[in-house]
Amino acid sequence: MSRIRRVTLGEYVRPPIEVDGVHSRTEPVLGYLVDHRDGLLLFDTGIGAVDPETEAHYQPRRRPLGQALAAAGATKDDIALVVNCHLHFDHCGGNPALAGRPILVQRAELNTARTSGYTIPELVDFTGVTYTELDGEAELGDGVWLLPTPGRSPGHQSLVVRQADGTVVLAGQAHDSAASFGRQVGDGGGSPWLDRLLALDPARVLFAHDASVWTPSMRTPNPG
Repeated sequence: MSRIRRVTLGEYVRPPIEVDGVHSRTEPVLGYLVDHRDGLLLFDTGIGAVDPETEAHYQPRRRPLGQALAAAGATKDDIALVVNCHLHFDHCGGNPALAGRPILVQRAELNTARTSGYTIPELVDFTGVTYTELDGEAELGDGVWLLPTPGRSPGHQSLVVRQADGTVVLAGQAHDSAASFGRQVGDGGGSPWLDRLLALDPARVLFAHDASVWTPSMRTPNPG
């Protein structure tokens, strides 16, 4: 079974306009290492360089990829495969440092990322970039597969990992937090991808911007 390790890649400040209109919120930027038959898979790679306006808006604090991997017991040389939940700058920032490794991406996401204003172009197309474009679910072997979870972006995807004690979902930013995910589950799903995910009977769901872990015991029923 594939082992999963969390990688702390930094943090940023979400301004009030993106939270509740009053308070700002500091959020972690988290990636995950997954043991795979081809070597280590890295799910999300950290915060990339941005323009001064975006820098001022989010106030990111980056942890160098090599340092973040070392804290999780790995090196960049150990990474054989890269998966980004989507291609916003805070999820694919370390991709250029892993040039030459295959990057698994939904075709819809890559097409969107190549349009103006979506992300930082230098983080998408750089020397040595190697994409494997997907259309929908993909089996990666060893009980690991990709599941499209659109919403945050057209080609957002999550990673599903079978472990001895149950199925783990690396949900990226399909939801901002375990709490918001739990609320949608309690409301009965409501999206095809969530119904598909719940059909896998996940034991744990992990996120890109929340260190909390959703478990079935956190289901929040709709009081209505």
